[in-house]
Amino acid sequence: MSLEKNADGGAARPVPARVEDVRRGNLVRVLAAIAQARTDPQRHPTRADVASLTGLTKASVSSLVAELADSGLVMESGATRDGERGRPGVGLKLSTNRGVVGMEINVDYISAGLLDLGGTLRADKTLECGNRGRSPESVMALLAGLVSEVASDAAAAGIEILGGGLAVPGLVETASGTVSSAPNLQWHNVALGLGGLLPDAPLGTALYNEANCAALAELWYGHGLDFRDYLFVSGEVGVGGGLVIGSRLFAGPHGQAGEVGHVVVDPSGPDCSCGGRGCLETFAGQEAIFAEAGIPAGTASARLEQLEERLGAGNTAATSAVARAGRYLGIAAASTARLMDLSAVVLGGHFTRMGPWIAPAVVRGLAEYAPGLVSPGRVAVSELGQSAALLGAAGSALRSVLAAPYSLAPAG
Repeated sequence: MSLEKNADGGAARPVPARVEDVRRGNLVRVLAAIAQARTDPQRHPTRADVASLTGLTKASVSSLVAELADSGLVMESGATRDGERGRPGVGLKLSTNRGVVGMEINVDYISAGLLDLGGTLRADKTLECGNRGRSPESVMALLAGLVSEVASDAAAAGIEILGGGLAVPGLVETASGTVSSAPNLQWHNVALGLGGLLPDAPLGTALYNEANCAALAELWYGHGLDFRDYLFVSGEVGVGGGLVIGSRLFAGPHGQAGEVGHVVVDPSGPDCSCGGRGCLETFAGQEAIFAEAGIPAGTASARLEQLEERLGAGNTAATSAVARAGRYLGIAAASTARLMDLSAVVLGGHFTRMGPWIAPAVVRGLAEYAPGLVSPGRVAVSELGQSAALLGAAGSALRSVLAAPYSLAPAG
């Protein structure tokens, strides 16, 4: 309902919501119903199914589906049948001819990937490069080149790009596209020129925190299918974290919740890039693990390969370094689990490559500092690998499409 003044200027009276607002709301409901019903790849929902899910009439659903199809967001997938009796309906699915671009800037690499609306990653490109201390403008220029390659792949496949999401390892202000603080990149209060990444995309590009994106990817594509409440810990040069509560990301009032990498685990520990000391990152970040394991200088990928080789061979220094990192991860996870009433921990980023060695140490740390709070079976290693943040950024952009289908003009 809305309010309208009487002709004589008297008290406002309630009037029905505008027809256009109702139509827009129903478009969102229908598109959401089609998206939510895609869990069974063998059967796509029919118009009758969507009517049942939304409570709308079949005639209304048919009209709204036609509008969504004209906008290129929905397509038919062929006849589908619930059983042996009755006339088969026509299945509906999110269009694979429309997509979004996920992007990530990290300390040692940049990446970009194309996700179609059906949730399939159609292209994924990574460029290794040292971004610490490099100017934001030069990094964004490199990223724009990588995105241009992905856009060319999309055009060749007949996929129109609707928008994008960029993940950065630091505190960000999504509304203004500003990186408030990214210590490992040495960026502070930097407004990124997001408009140049996907200039022709109708929904533009939004900025997100890298660990939050990875936590969302885990929620949508990984262990979030099993866990409703968990701490996601992302290991890169730094250590990031994301909190998922009730199957929803909890980012806090200023979007900065989950910064587990800067939880103090040893007050007498080393100085941290954040300006504090004894943070988890100083014990479980890449540099800390490599130094403790005696891995010589080199690119991050080469050093991780060496670490894996040494772990596989049972090298004492390597296994000790990873166990030490895992113990401190357990301490930080115990404090977070107690504070936020969490019952699971998921390890991502470079921790996935150390999984068989680091997960048991995390379990021991949790058992020592928070006995009984997180059972060993609820300490999991992500299977998404390095693509998690990119997937989460793309998935966030995809959900922006689902939330505002009316903002997209019908396909010509």
